Amino acid sequence: MTTPDPSESRPSSKVPRTERGRRTLRKLLDAAAIEFGERGFHEASITGITRRAGTALGSFYTYFDSKDEIFRALVDDLSGKVREAAKNTLQSDLPALDVEKAALTGFLQFAREHKEIYRIIDECEFVDPDSFRQHYENTAHRIQERLAGGTRKGELREGLGEAHAWAIMGMNVFLGLRYAVWSEDSSVEDIAELASSILREGLAKRPSGQS
Repeated sequence: MTTPDPSESRPSSKVPRTERGRRTLRKLLDAAAIEFGERGFHEASITGITRRAGTALGSFYTYFDSKDEIFRALVDDLSGKVREAAKNTLQSDLPALDVEKAALTGFLQFAREHKEIYRIIDECEFVDPDSFRQHYENTAHRIQERLAGGTRKGELREGLGEAHAWAIMGMNVFLGLRYAVWSEDSSVEDIAELASSILREGLAKRPSGQS
């Protein structure tokens, strides 16, 4: 999976100028994900982050002014990783519903490898509501764009809009919670196929004799 550059959203004064600096910033964000994921925002500490990262305390303040700031940067970083996890599973020639299936497969696999994302995003609602909302709005927007692409190709029906995108995202989020975070008792491929069947076939009982 392509790793998003954590420098892209940093203020210009905090952007690493060297490859070593970019590696240090990456270590801090990765360590913050573990620290916040295990301890929660209020119990997490800057010293805990730097200890996990194996960096000096001074290195933290080279890139961040506070625990709140690295938390916001981490949410943005995780959002980028979710985007890349879905994007890297896609092929340009996939049918529209297979695109959604592939995107969900990528997300479920990512969530299994980074279970802390759910706690961090959930806490973000109270720590930084604007970032929390932006995370979900951006995710829904990407789904809506994919649906629109499917409609343009004649594979999906007309009239699919924002609410449809949010409904699909809600399904994906809670499937991830159940089958990536709480347990892994089904394969990500099986869960993605189940979700795809809901989009493809709906839930209504078919008339007798209809395949």
